[in-house]
Amino acid sequence: MKIIVAIIIFLFLPVLGECQAFSTEEQLEIDKLNSNIDNTNSHDTTNALAYIGLSEYLYISNFDTLLYLCEKAQNLAENGIKNTLNPTLQSTYLRVLGGTYNNLGFYYESKGDIENALNYYHKSLKIEEKTDNKFGLATILNNIGQLYYRQGSKDKVLEYYFRSLKLRQEIGDLEGVAISLGNIGYYYDLEGDLEKGMNYYLKSLKISEDIDDKIGIAYSLNNIAYVYKVRGETQSALDCHLKSLKIEKEINDTRGMSINLFNIALIYNDNKQYEKAKDYALKSLNFAKNNAMPDNIVTASGLLSDIYEKEKNWKKAFEFHKLYVLMKDSVKNDETQRLIAEQQAKYLYEKQKVVDDAQYEKEKIIDDLQHAKILSKEKEEKARQKLIIIAIGIGLGLVILFLIFIYNRLQITNKQKKIIEAQKEMVVESHKELKIKNQEITDSIKYAKRIQSAILPDNKTFKHKLKDSFVLYLPKDIVAGDFYWLEEREGKILFAVADCTGHGVPGAMVSVVCNNALNRSVREHFLTSPAQILNKSREIVIEEFAKSDEDVKDGMDIALCAMDKMKLEYAGANNPIWIIRQHNLIEIKANKQPIGNFEQSKPFTPHQFDLRKGDVIYLFSDGYVDQFGGEKGKKFKSKALKELLLRICLKPMPEQQAILKQTFNHWKGDIEQIDDVCIMGVRI
Repeated sequence: MKIIVAIIIFLFLPVLGECQAFSTEEQLEIDKLNSNIDNTNSHDTTNALAYIGLSEYLYISNFDTLLYLCEKAQNLAENGIKNTLNPTLQSTYLRVLGGTYNNLGFYYESKGDIENALNYYHKSLKIEEKTDNKFGLATILNNIGQLYYRQGSKDKVLEYYFRSLKLRQEIGDLEGVAISLGNIGYYYDLEGDLEKGMNYYLKSLKISEDIDDKIGIAYSLNNIAYVYKVRGETQSALDCHLKSLKIEKEINDTRGMSINLFNIALIYNDNKQYEKAKDYALKSLNFAKNNAMPDNIVTASGLLSDIYEKEKNWKKAFEFHKLYVLMKDSVKNDETQRLIAEQQAKYLYEKQKVVDDAQYEKEKIIDDLQHAKILSKEKEEKARQKLIIIAIGIGLGLVILFLIFIYNRLQITNKQKKIIEAQKEMVVESHKELKIKNQEITDSIKYAKRIQSAILPDNKTFKHKLKDSFVLYLPKDIVAGDFYWLEEREGKILFAVADCTGHGVPGAMVSVVCNNALNRSVREHFLTSPAQILNKSREIVIEEFAKSDEDVKDGMDIALCAMDKMKLEYAGANNPIWIIRQHNLIEIKANKQPIGNFEQSKPFTPHQFDLRKGDVIYLFSDGYVDQFGGEKGKKFKSKALKELLLRICLKPMPEQQAILKQTFNHWKGDIEQIDDVCIMGVRI
């Protein structure tokens, strides 16, 4: 068994992303696209191109953002086509719509929604053929071919793949050529022709290496590893998988990592190294669940069920077998096969109808011109009668054949109905058990929230140390990556707001490590200077994550203050502090580096500030200013937050907290909260 994902290249350009590391060139392009959207003078065509472009950068690291950005591009393009008669603008909107439909097809395919995926793919195909967009046409042909193969409809797969390859060679799209070669190799591979498959894989790898396409290199190595495995060259296969996995970690391709981790688990399982196989399979399953990869959930859960059965852990074996059965029936069933046939027939019918209608009009004109010259009214009547007789005969024959066909199909349908009803009962039962398991997981996360809440300062202590203050704390999920912190040492009150990598359960786990690092820096190493505390905390965090076998690059951004009477000391990792004095906002900037692994780490810079009565200090994470919302779905931004704080800084602290919360909820409206939010205010 092996899992290989064909690489899918979208149209247009790239988007924002919190987890993926971008090159300088990519970040400049992202900033440019965001700037186009933020510019109130931008034309709708510019915004539509920007949204579809941004989606290209986020689909690996922040997959669910793809749907939001594509829907924004789709609405702009569809409205533009309806409301403009300008041919140039019409052409641009059609290009945007073709690419958007393709990306939406990929999104729904990845979620296991094959009906929606096929619908959007065929919408995209019709637009690309109409506009003669060879790049987009090659992309959608490749995607449809891949979907058909995954659903077991092999008769059309190579036709789509080779049509896509030919178009990409014509336009010089080397990255696309490498993708098509890899997909063709994959087809021959799974059909049993390993040598032909290896030949196409090596061609694909060579092109990917020449153009430094890391995703293409990673997937080619994964495919080549499978051939080595079948040949019995286990070590060569494992080496290729590990090289591929290393590249996917560098670019944070969690979907590719899920596939590679499973393939490595298979090798260890074949060699009876069940502990290693189980470890890699569990990691693969976790990534597959987080990225909504139903095929990978099926394969990983099936392998884990086999391993636990060998270990005689019947409970775990049964648990993963239930997940395997549920997801397998969900991914591939009779309804999906029917939808594929219907979509193919619908497309071919509509395409042929256009040709037939044109031919009919042409023939009608010729017949009208010749009618008066050649045929007499009598001969025409005889010919018509003859045609009627022939048509009636053919019609009766077709009716008889149709009745025979219907009777045969009814017999088959009755048999299939009984099978489907039995399978449905099994799926319903499995669904009930899965619902119970999901509730258990949710309850565990809620209990984790209680644990995380225990590390935060309690309200009584906080108000005792900082009498005139507030904290606005709005986690995105049940648990959070943001936290606030308070200590008192040697007469100094230490307080901070921290933003750890990610949010939800992963972010919460990082926050526990980072909170512990701050506590140890103060309690074990007796440090009270913010800069020294951050330096020591960075050492502790790096030391803790170094214990992992994997390359962990997580950490935190933080603004840390120490207040001794009217003296304020501050140091920050990426997060500044703002001080408002007599309606003037003073910003003390942070070092541009996190608490964690960083290529050019430097000691943190200490800052000192003489306070005056009435000064208000604000510490915050980036969740508030990065939230999308408003009428145009844009970010709130730092400028708007500064203006808001200047308006409310004289109000009582509890009222400030309420205004900030109300403003945030009104801004985001129906849009999902994208990150944790934490803002602390302290009045002197």
